[in-house]
Amino acid sequence: MTSDVEAIGHLFCQSGSCLVTAESCTGGRIASLVTRIAGASSWYLGGWVTYSNEMKNTQLGVPEEMLQAHGAVSSQVAEAMCEGARRSSGATVALSTTGIAGPDGGTGEKPVGTVFVGCAAPSGTEVMRFLFSGTREEVQEQAVVAAMQLLRKTIS
Repeated sequence: MTSDVEAIGHLFCQSGSCLVTAESCTGGRIASLVTRIAGASSWYLGGWVTYSNEMKNTQLGVPEEMLQAHGAVSSQVAEAMCEGARRSSGATVALSTTGIAGPDGGTGEKPVGTVFVGCAAPSGTEVMRFLFSGTREEVQEQAVVAAMQLLRKTIS
């Protein structure tokens, strides 16, 4: 995974772009992965870990009405998180994650392992839905991998 992040960093450096993150279910794992790379400060601005709905609302501008209507684990919220992070930071690209890592919290409509990953860039915003399986940690790790794949696709 480190070599993938290094390749992503190289793409950011080549383009003069920068990244910001807005994480919920991954709890800062993306930020941790990115900051393991020497020189990441030249393309990674930082990020938010907005675990509560209140933080999503106050820090990223996710409307309270959206959170109530769709829930924190939704494509709408993933989109609002990355767009809010991009807008607030001035970054070129923003990446977001929101989901249910488990072992509790799932429903019939949104079972444990449901994760939405969003990526906002000048070309637009894309959100992908995933259903992962495994332990809480395994779901979080799979979400990080999916987020990095979406990021690489977006900036390539």
